[in-house]
Amino acid sequence: MTWLPEGVSTYSASIDTMFYVILAVTGTAFVVTEAILFYFAVRYRARQGVRARYTHGNSRLEVIWTIVPAVMLVFLGLSSRRVWGEIKGQVPPTDLEIAVIASQFDWEIHYKGADGRLDTADDVVIHNDMSLPVGKPVKIRLRAKDVIHSFFVPAFRLKQDAVPGLTIDVWVEPTKTGTYEIACAELCGFGHGTMRGQLTVLEPDDFQKWLKEQEANVVPADAPPA
Repeated sequence: MTWLPEGVSTYSASIDTMFYVILAVTGTAFVVTEAILFYFAVRYRARQGVRARYTHGNSRLEVIWTIVPAVMLVFLGLSSRRVWGEIKGQVPPTDLEIAVIASQFDWEIHYKGADGRLDTADDVVIHNDMSLPVGKPVKIRLRAKDVIHSFFVPAFRLKQDAVPGLTIDVWVEPTKTGTYEIACAELCGFGHGTMRGQLTVLEPDDFQKWLKEQEANVVPADAPPA
């Protein structure tokens, strides 16, 4: 049984594993701490004829109580750093590169046109409807026109802020065909809740066919700002 939606990217399993490890560690610490708290509240409650007395505490217990959480946090930090490095440290070699430009309240998705370059007059531009091939790494260049948005595809375990003035590269390799949700995970204005898109993962041949159809419908226009 899982509490998370199905993971359909190559790194979704690593992120899920980290989630459950952190949940187990922090959950256990919470239960133990609360159990001790309630025990002491009952054990040392005010009672008739029993006089309270001052105690300095136990230095050894205080040292242990400090070292154990510190070791746990270092362990979680090192484990998370490894996963972070695998996902954020580098983008796998790929010839499929798209741009996603966020604005209130829209996802503007750019594919390379016939010239094989982004940000030119023949870009294929689609709003709120992205398609990707299964089993192939895809580089996504994130930008924002107005405020900070957050590109979030729960099924991919992909979430990255889109910041005005910056181009932030992320990547994903889908592992299963289907239709998934694109959401904005950053409160970006009154229409934030309506900023949703659809992401369809296709077989490679079907994706190429779809992209050719989109290219045929392109009307050349001024190139968008880089």
